[in-house]
Amino acid sequence: MKSLQTAQPLAAPLEERLPDVVAATAHQTVPEQANALARARAFAEPLIADEMLDTGENTLVHADAVAAILRSVGGSEAMQAASYLVHACVHLNKPQEVIAKAFGANFAALAVETTQLMRVQRLSRGAHGAANLVDDSAAQTENVRKMLLAFSRDLRVVMLRLASRLQTLRFCAASKTPVEPRLARESLQVFAPLANRLGIWQIKWEMEDLSFRFIEPDTYKQVAKLLDEKRVEREANMEQLRASLEAELNAQGIQAVVQGRPKHIYSIVKKMRGKSLGFDQLFDIRALRVVVPSVPDCYAVLGWVHSRFVPMAEEFDDYIAKPKGNGYQSLHTVVQQMVDGVACLPIEIQIRTQAMHDHAEHGVAAHWAYKEAGTKGYAGVSASGEYDAKIAVLRQLLAWERDMSGAAPQNGPVDVLSDRIYVLTPDAAVVELPAGATAVDFAYSLHTSLGHRCRGAKVDGVQVPLNTPLQNGQTVEITAAKEGGPSRDWLNTELGYLVSHRARAKARAWFNAMAVHTTVARGREAVEKLLQREGKTAMKLDDLAARLGFKSADDLFEVVGKDEFSLRTIETLLRPPEPVLAPDDLVLLKKSRNTEKSSPGGVLVVGVDSLMTQLAKCCKPAPPDAILGFVTRGKGVSIHRADCSNFREMSVRNGERVIPVEWGNGKKESAAVYPVDVAVQAADRQGLLRDISEVFTKEKMNVIGVQTQSVKGTAWMTFTVEVADAARLNKVLGVVSEVAGVRSARRR
Repeated sequence: MKSLQTAQPLAAPLEERLPDVVAATAHQTVPEQANALARARAFAEPLIADEMLDTGENTLVHADAVAAILRSVGGSEAMQAASYLVHACVHLNKPQEVIAKAFGANFAALAVETTQLMRVQRLSRGAHGAANLVDDSAAQTENVRKMLLAFSRDLRVVMLRLASRLQTLRFCAASKTPVEPRLARESLQVFAPLANRLGIWQIKWEMEDLSFRFIEPDTYKQVAKLLDEKRVEREANMEQLRASLEAELNAQGIQAVVQGRPKHIYSIVKKMRGKSLGFDQLFDIRALRVVVPSVPDCYAVLGWVHSRFVPMAEEFDDYIAKPKGNGYQSLHTVVQQMVDGVACLPIEIQIRTQAMHDHAEHGVAAHWAYKEAGTKGYAGVSASGEYDAKIAVLRQLLAWERDMSGAAPQNGPVDVLSDRIYVLTPDAAVVELPAGATAVDFAYSLHTSLGHRCRGAKVDGVQVPLNTPLQNGQTVEITAAKEGGPSRDWLNTELGYLVSHRARAKARAWFNAMAVHTTVARGREAVEKLLQREGKTAMKLDDLAARLGFKSADDLFEVVGKDEFSLRTIETLLRPPEPVLAPDDLVLLKKSRNTEKSSPGGVLVVGVDSLMTQLAKCCKPAPPDAILGFVTRGKGVSIHRADCSNFREMSVRNGERVIPVEWGNGKKESAAVYPVDVAVQAADRQGLLRDISEVFTKEKMNVIGVQTQSVKGTAWMTFTVEVADAARLNKVLGVVSEVAGVRSARRR
């Protein structure tokens, strides 16, 4: 990836700057593709001959070298031609239109897409201050890899980028030009693994060695020196063994070609570090490759080699029966030669067919034929022969994507690349988003607060609506308010503001938090009003919440605001403890036990004349409930139902203050009515409250209070009704239970 920042579009018309033969083809509606390589070079030469890349390499010389690399790995003439058109794009005002007229839409799409990818990767490599926008450098490398895949949907783009990067490294090594560390690491961590996944070892090995040379120059020189120290002696021995092995195999009737295997410094260092081995312990230093016509010949050679030498069983791999993920096939074995009964240093031997060798050297490029407009297939590329190269390459790209994401295919090959896009921050950090994502998704991916405050966006410097879908490689800049939250429109899927599930969850969480805040405020207001009525405004709210079993005051306010916690419970807690009566007070109550008069409240206090009584609010007794009295300070006797839980607690603490009481039988008292609470549970529906109220009306029971609450489709209702006889209430509750949807009706 090279920068052409110095290049400027030329003012003169294109036809005046190009050879006549090329200018003439620009007007053809169906361009001829014969001599595409020569025509493309002639087209680009006047535009790039005097231009220099950032590394100092001449642009035309670079394009020539890229074309040669593509030719060496089996790239077609058409793909070689594209290496010139890519560098010509930056000099054209309308590159897509001009190249399409001269060479066809396929060439135009390839050149423009590759140019765009070069620009995006250059920006990403030069990103500064990206550490606060992405997790770490490893995550950024992952995104660059994925971005490369997302752009490189056509194998030709992949091949062009690999060849261009290899030539850049070659030039820098030959001219001793310093290489930017980011570029060297990207070559080693992104481009070389991609070449490996596609099986193009010829490019992979060289790119790894050159990258490593710039990243760790001292280590590279040290290993290179070790390789050179006994190179002459080692190569003489290996040549003797190679010739002997080839002759013996041919004598056995096996047509075999035995070759020495190149030594790759980076792989040597990786093995030394990974296995903690010394240089002399590596098998890669002494290696041979046997190429035979057929698969049966491979196993025949393996059997003969194992009989001729001493095999090391733990070092045998059969990649023919079980190929590698990138399609690589070969037999790998390590053997030791016996000299005078003593085993010499190990030798690695690879055995493969010619077809396997071609694939190992050139990878999928060896199986592809590139055709122009009119062909069907993957990105204008069709496979040649019976080998379906289109599926093969797609599998390699998808497999690499799965390797990075850690995901495995569930139902066969799935195009996992098409559901992601990669855009840039203003600082050129790469951000991964789902396909169709908007600027709001982008803002949330950077920071939750930025997403909440997002109010506008510029894409490639142009202001766009917030629900505009982003495209690969665009630079996005967010305009944010100092404070505020998201719009409810963002959660409307039809409006298309949010595509990312993560971003939508963050926006929804903000609104949920605001709803909780409103509920807490409502509950706080209710609790504070209650404290004012009870004269307890000095009580600390957190202390009150703790006494009620809540971790904080806000937790109490939330359930009160949702009507899930009765204020009556707080009232009960706030009532002062009943005083213990002094012995003199008890004597006064016991003086007169000769008369039994009913009190004005309709309750008879046994043995006490005209003692003030009151009906307890906690249980609301009514005739003919069994009742008991509790002597209070200054309020007379509090009358409770015998089954009242509050009464049981008070009687345990102060049993001496419990006195017997009973309902009076006077005429005046018989006309009295008593408030009673009725609890109803029912399936919530429209008209439920009306239907239950009608029952009480028909039964001539006055309803003086109603509380209702609905939770997940269930209605919880409390009716306060006036009754003269609690026994009759049971009959009315039976009628209420028959109302549609009512599950239970009982007295509280």
